[in-house]
Amino acid sequence: MHADISFPAELIPTLSQIRQMLQSHQAMLACAESCTGGWIAKLITDQPGSSIWFDRGFITYSNAAKQQMLGIPEPLLKQYGAVSQPVAEAMAAGVITHSSAEFALAVTGIAGPGGGSIAKPVGTVWLAWAGPSGIRSCLRQFSGNRDQIRQAAVKAALEGIVQ
Repeated sequence: MHADISFPAELIPTLSQIRQMLQSHQAMLACAESCTGGWIAKLITDQPGSSIWFDRGFITYSNAAKQQMLGIPEPLLKQYGAVSQPVAEAMAAGVITHSSAEFALAVTGIAGPGGGSIAKPVGTVWLAWAGPSGIRSCLRQFSGNRDQIRQAAVKAALEGIVQ
């Protein structure tokens, strides 16, 4: 049985803040999701009127999708791996390049239960945000089962837009 994957009231203020920030800049947001598989775009598009401030979401689960949809260079993926700071930042930059958005977020991680390593254990997630002032990123280590790790990544990605 999967954990409860609903995102009730706790993210509504965050989504409202995101909407207000984007509308005050007359700007759009787009996202690139790997381990979150479209949950961020779903939460955003659940909000009435989100078409005013949300442009699109890229679900780039495979390395090939990251290359084809976001222009991530293959050597970058080979050198650092998909779950890395350089790739997360390149994903955010690729969102800006391949959309009409002025602001972007990107998530890449290892949700488990397999796929982890000593260097990158299950729960390792890189997040990146891009906007007019540049790109910033952070590494987070989440715990729990696959759904809990993905939910924590979604929450962190959304909260990071308004920080």
